[in-house]
Amino acid sequence: MPQRRVPRPRRYLVCEPRYYDVQYAINPWMREGGEVDHDLARAQWQTLVSTYRDLGHTVEHVKPEPGLVDMVFAANSALVLGGRVFGSRFHAPQRRPEEAAYETWFKAAGFEVHRPESVCEGEGDLVPAGDFVLAGTGFRTTPAAHREVQEFFGVPVIGLQLVDPYFYHLDTALFVLDDGDPGGRAHIAYHPEAFSPGSREVLARLFPDAVTATREDAMAFGLNSVSDGRHVLVAPQAEGLIGRLEAHGYVPVPVDLSEFHKAGGGIKCCTQEIRA
Repeated sequence: MPQRRVPRPRRYLVCEPRYYDVQYAINPWMREGGEVDHDLARAQWQTLVSTYRDLGHTVEHVKPEPGLVDMVFAANSALVLGGRVFGSRFHAPQRRPEEAAYETWFKAAGFEVHRPESVCEGEGDLVPAGDFVLAGTGFRTTPAAHREVQEFFGVPVIGLQLVDPYFYHLDTALFVLDDGDPGGRAHIAYHPEAFSPGSREVLARLFPDAVTATREDAMAFGLNSVSDGRHVLVAPQAEGLIGRLEAHGYVPVPVDLSEFHKAGGGIKCCTQEIRA
Protein backbone atom coordinates (compact mmCIF):
# COMPACT_ATOMS: atom_id res chain seq x y z
CA MET A 1 0.00 0.00 0.00
CA PRO A 2 1.24 3.55 -0.68
CA GLN A 3 2.50 5.51 2.30
CA ARG A 4 -0.01 7.83 3.97
CA ARG A 5 1.26 11.37 3.66
CA VAL A 6 0.73 14.10 6.25
CA PRO A 7 0.11 17.75 5.25
CA ARG A 8 1.73 20.71 6.99
CA PRO A 9 0.15 24.19 7.11
CA ARG A 10 1.96 26.69 4.89
CA ARG A 11 2.13 30.46 4.50
CA TYR A 12 2.06 31.71 0.94
CA LEU A 13 2.51 35.09 -0.71
CA VAL A 14 0.73 35.78 -4.00
CA CYS A 15 0.15 38.72 -6.34
CA GLU A 16 -3.11 39.32 -8.17
CA PRO A 17 -2.69 39.21 -11.99
CA ARG A 18 -4.32 42.62 -12.44
CA TYR A 19 -1.68 43.71 -14.96
CA TYR A 20 -0.60 40.29 -16.19
CA ASP A 21 0.15 40.16 -19.90
CA VAL A 22 2.71 38.86 -22.40
CA GLN A 23 4.41 41.97 -23.79
CA TYR A 24 7.94 40.66 -24.37
CA ALA A 25 9.73 37.35 -24.83
CA ILE A 26 12.36 36.34 -22.26
CA ASN A 27 11.85 32.56 -22.35
CA PRO A 28 10.82 30.03 -25.04
CA TRP A 29 7.19 29.96 -23.86
CA MET A 30 6.59 33.65 -24.46
CA ARG A 31 5.44 35.13 -27.76
CA GLU A 32 5.73 38.90 -27.90
CA GLY A 33 2.26 40.31 -28.36
CA GLY A 34 0.72 36.94 -27.52
CA GLU A 35 -2.94 37.07 -26.70
CA VAL A 36 -3.95 36.53 -23.06
CA ASP A 37 -7.51 35.90 -21.92
CA HIS A 38 -7.37 38.22 -18.92
CA ASP A 39 -10.71 37.18 -17.45
CA LEU A 40 -9.72 33.54 -17.61
CA ALA A 41 -6.32 34.28 -16.09
CA ARG A 42 -7.94 36.05 -13.14
CA ALA A 43 -10.41 33.19 -12.65
CA GLN A 44 -7.67 30.55 -12.77
CA TRP A 45 -5.54 32.49 -10.30
CA GLN A 46 -8.49 32.95 -7.93
CA THR A 47 -9.11 29.21 -8.02
CA LEU A 48 -5.49 28.66 -6.99
CA VAL A 49 -5.82 31.03 -4.03
CA SER A 50 -9.16 29.53 -2.97
CA THR A 51 -7.70 26.04 -3.13
CA TYR A 52 -4.85 27.01 -0.81
CA ARG A 53 -7.31 28.44 1.68
CA ASP A 54 -9.63 25.43 1.42
CA LEU A 55 -6.65 23.24 2.34
CA GLY A 56 -6.03 25.31 5.47
CA HIS A 57 -3.08 27.38 4.31
CA THR A 58 -2.47 31.08 4.96
CA VAL A 59 -2.42 33.30 1.88
CA GLU A 60 -1.10 36.86 1.91
CA HIS A 61 -1.17 39.37 -0.93
CA VAL A 62 1.31 41.85 -2.34
CA LYS A 63 -0.26 44.70 -4.29
CA PRO A 64 0.35 44.51 -8.04
CA GLU A 65 1.94 47.53 -9.70
CA PRO A 66 1.05 48.96 -13.12
CA GLY A 67 3.43 47.96 -15.88
CA LEU A 68 4.87 44.97 -14.01
CA VAL A 69 3.20 42.31 -16.13
CA ASP A 70 5.16 39.40 -14.58
CA MET A 71 4.74 40.47 -10.95
CA VAL A 72 2.10 37.73 -10.59
CA PHE A 73 5.00 35.25 -10.52
CA ALA A 74 5.68 35.77 -6.82
CA ALA A 75 8.03 32.81 -6.46
CA ASN A 76 10.73 34.72 -8.32
CA SER A 77 10.78 37.52 -5.75
CA ALA A 78 12.88 35.91 -3.02
CA LEU A 79 13.81 32.88 -0.99
CA VAL A 80 12.42 33.05 2.55
CA LEU A 81 14.00 30.56 4.92
CA GLY A 82 14.11 30.63 8.71
CA GLY A 83 12.36 33.99 8.67
CA ARG A 84 15.17 35.56 6.60
CA VAL A 85 14.68 36.99 3.13
CA PHE A 86 17.18 36.63 0.30
CA GLY A 87 15.83 38.91 -2.39
CA SER A 88 16.15 38.80 -6.16
CA ARG A 89 18.23 40.42 -8.86
CA PHE A 90 16.53 39.65 -12.15
CA HIS A 91 18.33 38.70 -15.33
CA ALA A 92 15.84 40.46 -17.62
CA PRO A 93 15.70 44.28 -17.41
CA GLN A 94 11.92 44.15 -17.84
CA ARG A 95 11.53 42.44 -14.47
CA ARG A 96 14.00 44.42 -12.37
CA PRO A 97 11.40 46.90 -11.04
CA GLU A 98 9.73 43.93 -9.31
CA GLU A 99 12.68 43.72 -6.92
CA ALA A 100 11.79 46.95 -5.10
CA ALA A 101 8.06 46.20 -5.12
CA TYR A 102 8.52 42.92 -3.30
CA GLU A 103 11.22 44.29 -1.02
CA THR A 104 8.77 46.96 0.12
CA TRP A 105 6.20 44.28 1.02
CA PHE A 106 8.69 42.15 2.94
CA LYS A 107 10.01 45.12 4.92
CA ALA A 108 6.47 46.26 5.78
CA ALA A 109 5.80 42.70 7.00
CA GLY A 110 8.76 42.96 9.39
CA PHE A 111 11.47 41.18 7.42
CA GLU A 112 14.98 42.34 6.66
CA VAL A 113 15.84 41.79 3.02
CA HIS A 114 19.26 40.87 1.66
CA ARG A 115 19.81 42.07 -1.89
CA PRO A 116 22.06 39.71 -3.83
CA GLU A 117 25.08 40.97 -5.71
CA SER A 118 24.64 38.36 -8.46
CA VAL A 119 21.72 37.47 -10.71
CA CYS A 120 19.33 35.40 -8.64
CA GLU A 121 15.63 34.76 -9.27
CA GLY A 122 14.29 33.62 -5.91
CA GLU A 123 12.43 30.36 -5.63
CA GLY A 124 12.53 30.08 -9.38
CA ASP A 125 16.03 28.64 -8.95
CA LEU A 126 16.30 28.10 -5.18
CA VAL A 127 14.39 25.12 -3.78
CA PRO A 128 14.76 24.15 -0.09
CA ALA A 129 14.80 20.36 0.14
CA GLY A 130 15.30 19.00 3.64
CA ASP A 131 18.79 19.88 4.81
CA PHE A 132 19.79 21.46 1.50
CA VAL A 133 18.92 24.24 -0.86
CA LEU A 134 18.86 22.96 -4.42
CA ALA A 135 20.00 25.75 -6.74
CA GLY A 136 19.54 25.92 -10.49
CA THR A 137 21.80 27.66 -12.96
CA GLY A 138 22.34 27.73 -16.71
CA PHE A 139 19.79 30.30 -17.87
CA ARG A 140 19.04 32.79 -15.09
CA THR A 141 20.55 32.49 -11.60
CA THR A 142 24.36 32.44 -11.57
CA PRO A 143 26.67 30.08 -9.62
CA ALA A 144 27.98 33.13 -7.77
CA ALA A 145 24.49 33.61 -6.32
CA HIS A 146 24.56 30.02 -5.06
CA ARG A 147 27.60 30.94 -2.98
CA GLU A 148 25.84 34.03 -1.66
CA VAL A 149 22.84 31.94 -0.62
CA GLN A 150 25.01 29.48 1.29
CA GLU A 151 26.85 32.25 3.11
CA PHE A 152 23.61 34.06 3.96
CA PHE A 153 21.61 31.10 5.28
CA GLY A 154 24.45 28.80 6.40
CA VAL A 155 22.69 25.93 4.64
CA PRO A 156 24.44 23.61 2.15
CA VAL A 157 23.61 24.67 -1.42
CA ILE A 158 23.66 22.03 -4.16
CA GLY A 159 24.23 23.56 -7.59
CA LEU A 160 22.36 21.94 -10.49
CA GLN A 161 22.96 22.71 -14.16
CA LEU A 162 19.86 23.18 -16.32
CA VAL A 163 20.39 22.39 -20.01
CA ASP A 164 16.99 22.68 -21.70
CA PRO A 165 15.82 26.27 -22.34
CA TYR A 166 12.17 25.25 -21.86
CA PHE A 167 13.12 24.50 -18.25
CA TYR A 168 14.87 27.80 -17.68
CA HIS A 169 14.16 27.85 -13.93
CA LEU A 170 14.66 24.99 -11.51
CA ASP A 171 11.02 25.17 -10.45
CA THR A 172 9.92 24.14 -13.93
CA ALA A 173 11.96 20.92 -13.71
CA LEU A 174 11.79 19.93 -10.02
CA PHE A 175 9.69 20.38 -6.90
CA VAL A 176 9.68 19.08 -3.35
CA LEU A 177 6.89 16.72 -2.40
CA ASP A 178 7.79 16.28 1.27
CA ASP A 179 10.44 18.10 3.31
CA GLY A 180 11.07 15.02 5.44
CA ASP A 181 11.77 14.98 9.16
CA PRO A 182 14.61 17.12 10.58
CA GLY A 183 17.84 15.48 9.53
CA GLY A 184 15.93 13.27 7.11
CA ARG A 185 15.74 13.08 3.34
CA ALA A 186 13.29 15.16 1.36
CA HIS A 187 11.12 13.55 -1.31
CA ILE A 188 11.19 15.26 -4.70
CA ALA A 189 9.84 14.95 -8.23
CA TYR A 190 11.90 15.98 -11.26
CA HIS A 191 12.52 15.56 -14.97
CA PRO A 192 16.03 14.09 -15.35
CA GLU A 193 16.64 15.25 -18.93
CA ALA A 194 16.31 18.90 -17.87
CA PHE A 195 19.70 18.56 -16.15
CA SER A 196 23.29 18.00 -17.17
CA PRO A 197 24.65 14.42 -16.78
CA GLY A 198 26.55 15.34 -13.63
CA SER A 199 23.55 17.03 -12.06
CA ARG A 200 21.40 13.99 -12.85
CA GLU A 201 23.92 11.85 -10.98
CA VAL A 202 23.80 14.21 -8.00
CA LEU A 203 20.01 14.07 -7.87
CA ALA A 204 19.96 10.28 -8.19
CA ARG A 205 22.47 9.99 -5.34
CA LEU A 206 20.70 12.42 -3.02
CA PHE A 207 17.13 11.37 -3.82
CA PRO A 208 17.09 7.71 -4.88
CA ASP A 209 13.34 7.40 -4.25
CA ALA A 210 12.37 10.49 -6.25
CA VAL A 211 9.35 10.55 -8.54
CA THR A 212 10.56 11.11 -12.09
CA ALA A 213 8.50 12.87 -14.73
CA THR A 214 8.47 12.50 -18.50
CA ARG A 215 9.21 15.41 -20.80
CA GLU A 216 5.54 15.44 -21.76
CA ASP A 217 4.46 16.00 -18.15
CA ALA A 218 7.23 18.54 -17.58
CA MET A 219 6.19 20.47 -20.70
CA ALA A 220 2.65 20.52 -19.27
CA PHE A 221 4.07 22.38 -16.23
CA GLY A 222 3.52 19.31 -14.08
CA LEU A 223 6.70 20.03 -12.13
CA ASN A 224 5.77 23.64 -11.46
CA SER A 225 3.69 22.27 -8.60
CA VAL A 226 3.21 22.95 -4.91
CA SER A 227 2.93 20.26 -2.23
CA ASP A 228 2.03 20.58 1.45
CA GLY A 229 3.35 17.09 2.14
CA ARG A 230 0.11 15.37 1.18
CA HIS A 231 -1.87 17.48 -1.29
CA VAL A 232 -0.11 18.35 -4.54
CA LEU A 233 -1.51 21.23 -6.57
CA VAL A 234 -0.61 20.16 -10.08
CA ALA A 235 -1.42 21.05 -13.69
CA PRO A 236 -4.27 18.75 -14.84
CA GLN A 237 -2.53 18.33 -18.20
CA ALA A 238 0.27 16.32 -16.51
CA GLU A 239 -1.77 13.12 -16.45
CA GLY A 240 1.11 10.66 -16.21
CA LEU A 241 2.68 12.48 -13.28
CA ILE A 242 -0.67 12.64 -11.50
CA GLY A 243 -0.87 8.84 -11.62
CA ARG A 244 2.65 8.46 -10.24
CA LEU A 245 1.91 10.87 -7.40
CA GLU A 246 -1.15 8.84 -6.43
CA ALA A 247 0.94 5.67 -6.46
CA HIS A 248 3.29 7.29 -3.93
CA GLY A 249 0.47 8.18 -1.54
CA TYR A 250 -0.05 11.82 -2.48
CA VAL A 251 -3.37 13.46 -3.24
CA PRO A 252 -3.18 15.36 -6.53
CA VAL A 253 -5.29 18.53 -6.64
CA PRO A 254 -5.53 19.61 -10.28
CA VAL A 255 -5.49 23.38 -10.78
CA ASP A 256 -5.45 24.73 -14.33
CA LEU A 257 -3.22 27.79 -14.84
CA SER A 258 -2.93 27.39 -18.60
CA GLU A 259 -3.19 31.14 -19.26
CA PHE A 260 0.01 31.60 -17.29
CA HIS A 261 1.82 28.92 -19.29
CA LYS A 262 1.87 31.52 -22.08
CA ALA A 263 4.44 33.44 -20.02
CA GLY A 264 6.34 30.35 -18.92
CA GLY A 265 4.69 30.10 -15.50
CA GLY A 266 2.37 27.89 -13.51
CA ILE A 267 1.25 27.06 -10.00
CA LYS A 268 4.60 27.35 -8.25
CA CYS A 269 5.63 30.44 -10.20
CA CYS A 270 2.57 32.19 -8.75
CA THR A 271 3.37 31.08 -5.19
CA GLN A 272 6.05 32.32 -2.82
CA GLU A 273 6.37 30.26 0.38
CA ILE A 274 7.23 32.15 3.54
CA ARG A 275 9.15 29.75 5.80
CA ALA A 276 9.39 30.89 9.40
